Amino acid sequence: MGSTRYITSMGELSRKDNSICFRKNDRNVYIPVENTKEIYCMSEVSINTKLLDFLSKNNIIMHFFNYHEGYSGTFYPNDHYCSGKLLVKQVKAYEERRIKIAKAIVFGIGDNIYEVLYHYYKHGKKEVKDTTDWIRKDFKDILLRCQNIKQILQVEGELWQKFYSEFKYILPEDFVLNKRVKRPPDNPINALISFGNTLLYGKTVTAIYNTHLDQRVSFLHELAERRFSLSLDISEAFKPVIVFKTIFELVNNRRLQVDKHFESKFNYCLLNEEGRNIFIKAFEERLESTFTNVKLKRKVTYKTAIKLDCYKLIKCILEDKEFKPFSLKENY
Repeated sequence: MGSTRYITSMGELSRKDNSICFRKNDRNVYIPVENTKEIYCMSEVSINTKLLDFLSKNNIIMHFFNYHEGYSGTFYPNDHYCSGKLLVKQVKAYEERRIKIAKAIVFGIGDNIYEVLYHYYKHGKKEVKDTTDWIRKDFKDILLRCQNIKQILQVEGELWQKFYSEFKYILPEDFVLNKRVKRPPDNPINALISFGNTLLYGKTVTAIYNTHLDQRVSFLHELAERRFSLSLDISEAFKPVIVFKTIFELVNNRRLQVDKHFESKFNYCLLNEEGRNIFIKAFEERLESTFTNVKLKRKVTYKTAIKLDCYKLIKCILEDKEFKPFSLKENY
């Protein structure tokens, strides 16, 4: 899966000479360092400081996830791209242009949700027209009138709720979303959304790490001490494009099925190991799929598009350029 390695079963991860070794059931699997940029630990994995030092020297990021498939944290090597100048400018942009940048992020979410829903409208799901009309006619006017972050977040919340309300026309009955529940997810569709968003968040953490941006200074989401809130900002516009398009295709093509790929307990529902592997494969394939970037006039992957959004934000911060998140319609 390219430069990303996923560990979905229990075992021990260690350094062996100049390689990374995953030991499971008395069997060793070696992970080459040369082409590895990030490791996702999706299950209980034992590690040691010798491994962490080796990862740090090779600038490899390791993401950790808990039992409920939620993001726990990231081992983050030294900031080899850190920039004091950009940090000062980023904080200044937060103080002076937060509202403008936050609105741009929510506009980006709305544009991409519209494109995803309009695809289904064109293919016979006429019931989604109320939401596409609202996005096209009312949503932007409402957002433009917002005067503070609280109002912007309320509009964003309404946008996502309207999107979720259309799932009953897009997905089969056993994947209908009655209510968005996150921690922990309580049904198959909530499990897929949480898992997909978590994977995308990890990808965005890695993308930002490879720029001069500071993960802690965000614009739409509130600054938080225990998470990289800028990664939440950057990932938002990509959720409809990467996470939800992956979910819709896997479910509608019956590659993921409720009775085969999920584990349900008293108050939560999770993908089983087979289900996780199916989702991860499709998720990576979508990230590595290409489109023609209109401005660059060349093909790029969606994974690269995430990093390009980071660079667009840097230009916004340093040069006062307008920040416009990735657009599925404009391919930029």
